[in-house]
Amino acid sequence: MLHLRRFAQPSTLALAVMLGLHGSAWAQEPPADTEPTSIEAQDPARKAPLPLDELRTFVEVLDRIKAAYVEPVDDKTLLENAIKGMLSNLDPHSAYLEPEAFADLQESTSGEFGGLGIEVGIEDGFIKVVSPIDDTPASKAGIEAGDLIVKIDGKPTKGMSMMDAVNLMRGKPGTDISLSLVREGGKPFDVKLTRAVIKVNSVKSQMLEPGYGYLRVTQFQMNTGEEVGKALAALRKNNGNKLNGLVLDLRNNPGGVLQAAVEVSDHFLTKGLIVYTKGRIANSELRFNADPADASEGVPLVVLINGGSASASEIVAGALQDQKRGVVMGTDSFGKGSVQTVLPLNNDRALKLTTALYFTPKGRSIQAQGIEPDIEVARAKLTREQAAEGIREADLAGHLGNGNGGPDRPSSTQIVSDSERPQDDDFQLGQALNLLKGLNLTRGQ
Repeated sequence: MLHLRRFAQPSTLALAVMLGLHGSAWAQEPPADTEPTSIEAQDPARKAPLPLDELRTFVEVLDRIKAAYVEPVDDKTLLENAIKGMLSNLDPHSAYLEPEAFADLQESTSGEFGGLGIEVGIEDGFIKVVSPIDDTPASKAGIEAGDLIVKIDGKPTKGMSMMDAVNLMRGKPGTDISLSLVREGGKPFDVKLTRAVIKVNSVKSQMLEPGYGYLRVTQFQMNTGEEVGKALAALRKNNGNKLNGLVLDLRNNPGGVLQAAVEVSDHFLTKGLIVYTKGRIANSELRFNADPADASEGVPLVVLINGGSASASEIVAGALQDQKRGVVMGTDSFGKGSVQTVLPLNNDRALKLTTALYFTPKGRSIQAQGIEPDIEVARAKLTREQAAEGIREADLAGHLGNGNGGPDRPSSTQIVSDSERPQDDDFQLGQALNLLKGLNLTRGQ
């Protein structure tokens, strides 16, 4: 009999199986004083008698395959395939984890793994890119969220399981792989990548302009909450201990550790609910509330999301939106609002089973809907207008000076910044910065 204490292993909120990152996301263990409670005790329906007719059919099919299949198949293979079939037909995120996949899952929150750096799912029988991870072979090759992987090294992916696709794409760092992609219904194109050891720094920060900070979270790892706290402190320190505005970038963030999402949200909230989960078993119902501390010190906030923002990143965006702590900008998020529980089995195997849905503070389920931004801003390509050839008033001989004593600004002395400004090439980020400036103007700052 399986008991709750064992059933309630850490939960996962990652979107799907990543290359080398198999749906990582550990939550917290049940309290130490929780009495073990059988699943049957929590769910009386589990006491129903065994379906004998269906079990007889299962045994008959097993015998027929062993006796008549063109090649011999051992019992272990048949039974493991049956288990995989049971899980694969539940939902895209439930899975039977064999030893290697289970080991990858347990190691995945360390922030270092092998592969291409792609979070993937399944759509219409094809492998779909949910999001590429920053600074990985996938992102450097220009792979984008929403791309369909139609071939892997020339092998069609139509009808291929996600685990099989992941196994094909994984390999020794330094080896090459070719992916055939389709983008937005266009013609297929090939991308050649070199596998690498992926080291993910989950938090990046910098100043966009004096007074305005930028904080990017690429995924939610075990230490992401702590790193966000340090980044906020560093941004304030580098700007005279005060920020006029902050952009929190969650675009193409596939999710990760539930507890990290709660901690990041809590850095911006001083009270109220952050997220809660609801499921059939008692331990699947959790509530997380903010504490009074405010690492962000109330800084005006814009949260960027897009179709690659999933799971834990949707928890953060939903909490800040419901609590009216910041303005959510961008495009609709992915819509992965289910919680997976990992049930260790014998022989180093495990089940990853969907056990609950999570809800924003106002009771919204994100599942299959996602977070809608307060202000929709689609991605756009920026082209720079060439500086007009010609002269300005300050270039004319004998021109009048500025009546207030301001310096002349002839065309030959235009101010050009040679520092890298991410907002110059990122339309959505530029719009977020403009919104923050507008908020400060309306507040009289």
